[in-house]
Amino acid sequence: MQIILANPRGFCAGVRMAIDVVDQVVNMLPDQTIYVYHEIVHNRHIVARFIDRGVIFVDDLEDVPVGNIVVFSAHGISPQIRQQAQDRNLRTVDATCPLVTKVHSRAIRYAQQGYQILLIGHKDHQEIVGTFGEAPDQTQVVESPADIPNLNIIDPDRLVYLTQTTLSVDDAGKIIKALKDAFPKIKEPPTEDICYATTNRQTAVRQIAKHCDAVIVVGSRNSSNSVRLTEIAENVGTKGHLIDDVNELKTEWFPEGNEVIMLTAGASAPEDLVSEICRHFVESHKASLHLADIFEEKIEFGLPLTLKRLMEEHGIDHKNRRVHIEPPMITEAEYGSVPVALTISTELELS
Repeated sequence: MQIILANPRGFCAGVRMAIDVVDQVVNMLPDQTIYVYHEIVHNRHIVARFIDRGVIFVDDLEDVPVGNIVVFSAHGISPQIRQQAQDRNLRTVDATCPLVTKVHSRAIRYAQQGYQILLIGHKDHQEIVGTFGEAPDQTQVVESPADIPNLNIIDPDRLVYLTQTTLSVDDAGKIIKALKDAFPKIKEPPTEDICYATTNRQTAVRQIAKHCDAVIVVGSRNSSNSVRLTEIAENVGTKGHLIDDVNELKTEWFPEGNEVIMLTAGASAPEDLVSEICRHFVESHKASLHLADIFEEKIEFGLPLTLKRLMEEHGIDHKNRRVHIEPPMITEAEYGSVPVALTISTELELS
């Protein structure tokens, strides 16, 4: 059996930053209960680990006692939620992904310029709910081309589209094409809204999956970008399996025992879950590990201003602190073996 590890995979910088924010707040205030509005990221293991440390996740700010600290999740929030937090005198720390914040800023700017906004995404996703809230009277959500005939368009010359950052590039492209066909003068954002990490992980699956017998995506089922990775595998003709961890692997997925398996992870899945799966395959199936480098990601974000202020109040120097994302170091102790490099072409080529 061959296990092909896709690079990039797993944490993006926005997720890493959000997790780091909660981690630092908990460490700074060990005697206080820290609340987080919605799941900090969409991963069952990450949420469970914080719950074990005493963090309380809420879906309603009314569940946060007046005056307490609340962290806003990576997915962003609407102005209405910010106002509600202010009305309850809550101390807020904002862990919104900077790329989501960019889409919010565009929604505000286009609304001020008098545009109607067509927001491409899943209407119940927290990111879409937050972005929609920036200009609810001027925004309509488009989940598929089938929604286009039902849109209420005032002036087809004053339209702009924005997209959820974690969408499938393929699915977003189909909707964008349909919008341009229906409204030829629709304005597009100056740069792509779908984030670099989503695009890179999807491209890796698209390139590698067609050479494999199956694709395993590590991620939770409420993670939009993880679900999209599984769908892309299926779209190129390879069976995809979305699992939270090694315990969800099923032997019937590998009937021959000599399959070529692609292993990747959604942007909110921690790498230790990937390494545990690798160890399982090496120990139980005598699998060899191979590393397929599609993109090299070296990204860094600064800390949120709200976290910096809290750190200053507690005498913590944040001047040289940044959030870094680099490819994980793979060791035999953690992964069960050290992978060899793999070149992706028309056939699998070991190098």
